[in-house]
Amino acid sequence: MTPTLEYPFELTPQAGETSLVAPGVHWIRMPLPFALNHINLWLIEDGDSVAIVDTGYGIEATQQAWEQILDGLGRPVSRIIVTHCHPDHLGLAQWLSGRTGAAITMTLGEYLGGHALWSQLPGYDAPSMVAQFRRHGLDEARCEALARRGNAYARGVPSLPSSYNRVTDGETLSIGGHDWRVITGYGHSPEHMSLHCADLGVLISGDMLLPRISTNVSVYAAAPDDDALGRFLDSISGFKKLPATTLVLPSHGSPFRNIGLRVDQLVEHHAARCAELLDACRVPRSAGEVLATLFPRELDTHQVMFAMGEAIAHLNHLARKREVRRLVEEDGIVRFVTSH
Repeated sequence: MTPTLEYPFELTPQAGETSLVAPGVHWIRMPLPFALNHINLWLIEDGDSVAIVDTGYGIEATQQAWEQILDGLGRPVSRIIVTHCHPDHLGLAQWLSGRTGAAITMTLGEYLGGHALWSQLPGYDAPSMVAQFRRHGLDEARCEALARRGNAYARGVPSLPSSYNRVTDGETLSIGGHDWRVITGYGHSPEHMSLHCADLGVLISGDMLLPRISTNVSVYAAAPDDDALGRFLDSISGFKKLPATTLVLPSHGSPFRNIGLRVDQLVEHHAARCAELLDACRVPRSAGEVLATLFPRELDTHQVMFAMGEAIAHLNHLARKREVRRLVEEDGIVRFVTSH
């Protein structure tokens, strides 16, 4: 019998409501204005208070849902934990901190990464991203659409914290009488934090492990040759040490069990992507030229940003493994060709 992921919950909570998934751990689902239309957030009972894990995208619908939840809690918020700096996770952290008086906890990499993106520092700004995609062969019409889009990050993150409580890999946070161990991961964001509670058999995986879709792995213009995919694969391999019975609480999709199987599925998925690219790169190809190979469907501008980042990440990974060579041809476009 082929092993499968186990989904223990049939129903998902409505916006503004919570659902108990483990002792003292509650599931919240908030809307997103994208094709991926939701994010999961978490409340952990913490004595007479509650801790919040991730905050949602900075739009009015999310604020209204939070107001409904906070009004119904009848208890204060002890801390706000942010897994990583992407807008659907960090978006309302500062607003919630002001609303509740709770401090924000995150890693240094995510705090600085959020400020770099929000402030549009060189290498993290929209013009740098568009220039990188142009060098990697993205057609001009799509480059212009991305340029017109501008600083999309700030639209989902109205304000950023000016201070925070820093955590690092291996530290434990005591919440509700249980220890939650910080597990940092790389490739999706600068220093992503997952939280594992051995007592409860629960992993809050953030975006590092999702049950039905693969986590986006992209390359920032600031580090154009980075092997983000290699870092991601190294990071998720560590999750195989956790018991198969671990309840994984992902940021998108439904809670699931059989964590080792999901890691294996993701490794196989990325290996298949790399095999497709090796076949395509028998002649020199740019990331823009292989986009349709990896994503054979219509992509909106938001999706093009992720797709190009992912294509570059896979090609960089193959270059790091010396399975392809990176070429800069006379037209200035970066292309990749198989090494043998």
